[in-house]
Amino acid sequence: MVKTIEWKDNTVRMLDQTLLPNKVVYKTYRDYKAVADAITRLVVRGAPAIGVAAAMGVALGALKIKAKDIPTFKKELTKVTQKLAASRPTAVNLFWAIERMERFVEESTTTNVEVLKKKLIAEAKRVLREDIAINKLIGKNGGELIKNNWTILTHCNAGSLATGGYGTALGVIRGAKAAGKKIKVFADETRPVLQGSRLTAWELMEDKIDVTLITDNMAGALMHQGLIDCVVVGADRIASNGDVANKIGTYSVAVLARAHGIPFYVAAPLSTIDTNIKTGEEIPIEERSSTEVTHVQGKRIAPLKCKVRNPAFDVTPAWLVNGIVTEKGVVKAPYKSGIKKLFKK
Repeated sequence: MVKTIEWKDNTVRMLDQTLLPNKVVYKTYRDYKAVADAITRLVVRGAPAIGVAAAMGVALGALKIKAKDIPTFKKELTKVTQKLAASRPTAVNLFWAIERMERFVEESTTTNVEVLKKKLIAEAKRVLREDIAINKLIGKNGGELIKNNWTILTHCNAGSLATGGYGTALGVIRGAKAAGKKIKVFADETRPVLQGSRLTAWELMEDKIDVTLITDNMAGALMHQGLIDCVVVGADRIASNGDVANKIGTYSVAVLARAHGIPFYVAAPLSTIDTNIKTGEEIPIEERSSTEVTHVQGKRIAPLKCKVRNPAFDVTPAWLVNGIVTEKGVVKAPYKSGIKKLFKK
């Protein structure tokens, strides 16, 4: 299992995913602003991993605060959390982790700033440990949905690289394999940043799981040929009605799956479900730089001054989703009531 992020010697150490698969490079971050920049630049990506990075970024920022009293410390910490919150707008785990760290500070009874700093570091480490444990539960629950000898289509990357470890969508694949099932995977390349080809294919090959890389526009043809048995994807935010925001292109895959009678599953922790919003229409969609579309690994592939749209995510309506796999089980339609029950377990 690939190690994505860790706290080491009062620094945050992250695998630079922008360099994969050609280089495996870990970078060390000593400043919360650098962590925020790393989130923005996709050094670390995937909703759960962003959440872990944000928690560690808060702890890192707290370390550098020179305030001697708790009220001043809290005021300075707000600057840290605001900077981290501005790094990416769609992945709700970012805000969940920041709010968790802020709540931890508010509920702390210590009057010693240095003690509180140590406790924040411990809490950030706890976020990482919990994420790995949650992903393994998601893998076990989702693995039960996968039948022996099935071929699974994935889109983008929702594996160890997108989480604290083990993965959500790829966690389901790992869970099926751990249960002794023979499985194969088709990985969409996932334009424009190619997380499928650069990350998912690499990660599955590292685990010796049978994976075949395809371009995004091949999925429908392979479904028509009967070569795909189900689709499993991750999520960056899920509305309370079951609408799912995930990497751009997910909606198209869901439509194709429904047209071919293939189950479409979403794997995500409860922290990715935003119960504060009713539908996917309320989810903010990040628009990224046009150069991600006009260039591939620094080389221009489009005409100069060509107009570009580059939304990083799309929203798949709940009616196209056959099940949402969480650490507390699999919820199916009707999602509004099913999601409510998950949070009561």
